[in-house]
Amino acid sequence: MQKNELDRVAIGLMVLFCTIWGLQQVAIKLASAGISPVWQAGLRSIGASVIVFAWAVLRGVKLFERDGTLVPGLLAGLLFAVEFALIFLGLEYTTASRGVIFLYTAPFFVALGALWLLPLERMRRAQWVGMALAFAGVLVLFGEHLFAPAEGAWVGDLMIFCAAALWAATTLTVKASALGRASAEKTLLYQLAVSAAVLPPLSLALGEPGVFAPSALVWANLLFQVVIVAGASYLGWFWLIRQYPATRLSSFSFLTPVMGVLAGGVLLGEPLTLGVFVALFLVGSGIWVANRPS
Repeated sequence: MQKNELDRVAIGLMVLFCTIWGLQQVAIKLASAGISPVWQAGLRSIGASVIVFAWAVLRGVKLFERDGTLVPGLLAGLLFAVEFALIFLGLEYTTASRGVIFLYTAPFFVALGALWLLPLERMRRAQWVGMALAFAGVLVLFGEHLFAPAEGAWVGDLMIFCAAALWAATTLTVKASALGRASAEKTLLYQLAVSAAVLPPLSLALGEPGVFAPSALVWANLLFQVVIVAGASYLGWFWLIRQYPATRLSSFSFLTPVMGVLAGGVLLGEPLTLGVFVALFLVGSGIWVANRPS
């Protein structure tokens, strides 16, 4: 049954998932020391496809019945694959800090798309204010790098901005189509399977070396991405999209980059400045304002 407000279950799961997605930033960085980025994304999709398929079979989830999900499922999978390709390629031209700012415009794209595709989820003024406040937290965290001179950075910025639009388009496709009534396992498998087919050939076309410096640390971080991120957390995310308003769920995504910085400080010894905690306060306040009951 579709719910109009986020309850404690949804809030708790979104905080958990945003923490996992923040840890993913550290895992990608560590795994990139031995595996090329797009090849790494392809391996992640391949491994997660096997895990989610096995999970669905064990639970008796019907994956091959005709339910009108084929076309939107393939579209969502293609959007998912191109999104990640643009992110990884964009980071070749721009910095990670600038990339985060452009990537996390995605919730605004979801809110704008909802005006046409999800009329029952149109946002109130307070929700727009809350999202703006949360985005201000992201700017506090990374904004000092936005205006720093970086030759050719606009190419990467544009790629990641387009990736944000595709991220939102994926969410809207799932919510507004027959995928919104399908199981979370089937919805996720469409995206994992298509990206598993698209990303490895793309990596080869880009001339990436693939796995060039394997080590226990590299494989451990890839395994984390396969099992925890692309398997468990994405499955939970698509279950939430079926149950709760997509616009309210998307507002929590602003928490992810803050969690990523906190994870970098704890796990990689990166500096945690006062700005990190100011950003956390702004993001938390924005999420609270955006998700207050009507």
